[in-house]
Amino acid sequence: MMNKINPKGLLRWIAFVSFLGAGTFIAKAQTITIPIETKQNAMVLQVTPEKYLETVYFGNKLSDKNEYSAIAGSYRYNLTTSDYNSAYTTSGSLNLLEPAISVTHADGNKSLDLKYVNHTITKLTDDISLVSINLKDSVYDFEVTLNYQTYFNENVTEQWSVIQHHEKHDVVLNKYASANLYLRAGSYWLKHFHGDWAKEMRPEEEQLTHGIKTLDTKLGSRADLFQPPVFMVSLNEQSTEDEGEVLCGNLEWSSNYRIDLEVDPSNNLRLIAGINNYASDYVLKPGIEFTTPKFVYTLSDKGKGEASRNLQTWARKYKIVDGEGPRLTLLNNWESTFFDFNEDRLAGILKDTKTLGVDLFLLDDGWFGNKYPRNDDHAGLGDWEVNKAKLPDGIAFLTKTAQADGVKFGIWVEPEMVNPKSELYEKHPDWIVKQPQRPEYYMRNQLVLDLTNPKVQEFVFGIVDNLLTKNPDLAYIKWDCNSIMYNANSAYEGHQSNFYTDYVFALYKILDRLRAKYPKMPMMLCSGGGGRVDYGALKYFTEYWPSDNTDPVERIFIQWEYSYFYPALASSNQVTNWGKEPLKFRTDVAMMGKLGFDIVVGKLTPDELTFCQQAVKTYKQFSEAIWHGDQYRLQNPRENDVASIMYVDTLKSTGIMFNYLVNNRYGVGSNLPIRLKGLEPDKMYAISEINLFPGTKSSIPDGTYTGRFLITVGVNPDVKDGRTSVLIGIEEKK
Repeated sequence: MMNKINPKGLLRWIAFVSFLGAGTFIAKAQTITIPIETKQNAMVLQVTPEKYLETVYFGNKLSDKNEYSAIAGSYRYNLTTSDYNSAYTTSGSLNLLEPAISVTHADGNKSLDLKYVNHTITKLTDDISLVSINLKDSVYDFEVTLNYQTYFNENVTEQWSVIQHHEKHDVVLNKYASANLYLRAGSYWLKHFHGDWAKEMRPEEEQLTHGIKTLDTKLGSRADLFQPPVFMVSLNEQSTEDEGEVLCGNLEWSSNYRIDLEVDPSNNLRLIAGINNYASDYVLKPGIEFTTPKFVYTLSDKGKGEASRNLQTWARKYKIVDGEGPRLTLLNNWESTFFDFNEDRLAGILKDTKTLGVDLFLLDDGWFGNKYPRNDDHAGLGDWEVNKAKLPDGIAFLTKTAQADGVKFGIWVEPEMVNPKSELYEKHPDWIVKQPQRPEYYMRNQLVLDLTNPKVQEFVFGIVDNLLTKNPDLAYIKWDCNSIMYNANSAYEGHQSNFYTDYVFALYKILDRLRAKYPKMPMMLCSGGGGRVDYGALKYFTEYWPSDNTDPVERIFIQWEYSYFYPALASSNQVTNWGKEPLKFRTDVAMMGKLGFDIVVGKLTPDELTFCQQAVKTYKQFSEAIWHGDQYRLQNPRENDVASIMYVDTLKSTGIMFNYLVNNRYGVGSNLPIRLKGLEPDKMYAISEINLFPGTKSSIPDGTYTGRFLITVGVNPDVKDGRTSVLIGIEEKK
């Protein structure tokens, strides 16, 4: 006999179920809410009654923390799947969307269902806090710890995961992301970048639609050549420099990465970032912790400019080596000699270094190899003994000569690579990344060394360590990496699918050793231009080489886009003979970051030499603002005839404004004043044109103005044909 159903009771039951479906939790007293806060923002995670960890909010911080627990009930979800807003989405169980983690257990089962166990909050400093959340599968002895390290004042978060298991046999990680973010907005606009050699950081912006947009690389080494691991997502509308809500992200990994951006059926954005699982099913032994790379991001509601300043400040304080210290100006010999030099010629360039007024001479490629001398890029790479024909008295002669001339000495290395025409290749074919049954394929006539082999790690460490040990006066290392990986295969690695990932772990292990022994040694991360620009590598380096393309007009665009993610003092810029622009233009562009020269000083006219010498002094006068100040983009080169960017020191007392003509059409120029940013409205500032070429006069009258005037009305730099590059100094008048 069927029981009678009370209609009112049925209605109450339907209402109860609907209440659940809306995302409101019944046992409110048992709800665990985990706010992860910076000065301006909050990511709020919540544990459901079923112990699943979800992201319920990511945006401006609320003044009352108690209100975070009420957020979930304000949203309605399409409950076809319950994992849309999972904080770390699994596969093979309830989730039907793109996972952050996918595994094959020791028994072959491919399901994973992670539930909340506990969490800890650790205050590391007044500025830095770490939230660690432990998740565990209810069936398998498999666990993940999600880590959120916040930098409160910088509004920056680093996120990563630690994966381990205690199953009886190996588990295979099929996908193992660092972060899984969840954002809610009416629309999403992705700005990302593409390129190639000499064409780095070319931006594209598009609206994300339903489905998945994937940014990735599969190049192994020099992985950022075609697409760097940086991006921006604007929420609701396309952000501008100073308006709009925007997320800036950067994966700290120096090899294959993958970033998935999925607009889900509820019109929210799921963002998953981590190591690329392409050809990389990772075999994980029981009891071993697998730590993913960090994914760093910042959220701003004041446009791309503030977001970039957040990252720049964070990088200087916490990531780049000696980010709050000075930088060395330098003279490089590459474009003046290439591989053709000897002791006498280099001794002359060392004297030119002193004459120019820069701090350091950098000896580039070509100083090594005897059986196979490094006279071009076909031979010698891997044989790191000094070439006796070129340098019979060794590196010591050059360091002593530099010291006598009152300058420092630095040197180029490419320790991860080898030429087939080398003694190293002949002696250790098993040290080289290649397929044993396939023909070798070269990029720049070279192959990659297998860093997963401990003997190779020791060899690579020894290259730099021996140079610095035998030549203690060496003051700078340029670390290059010119080849991507073809035929990826290791003679050492037991599981080939671990190779791509273990290669980078090994690289970092080598760099960790070097930095432990030489913590402050200035080192440039080159990689044939922008082939390896990421914070995974930059935590070991003082600077990076943005591009081999040093044409100054091209460099304006390249340096502009890099600046959204990296501070100016890390951008190694050099004055060269590329392009058709005058010396002043080339120098002014290089001064936007860390200044260097790669020119033949002896071929400069007297006026050109005088200009360069004065430019170095001017650069050092304003270096504090450029290196450690706040950067403000005033006019985008892609939207205006004149590009304009400025830097202001932290006291807002000194600034410098760079202005460049980027359009050669007839009659173009700065017809209107350009508004300045970052100044104190009530301070008085003296304005004057600086870095003038000898014999020229400024068309801009010196003047003193309030910060409010300069912000509201601005300054016209009078950029035009014949005045294609104009620098303006800004000094507080007390």
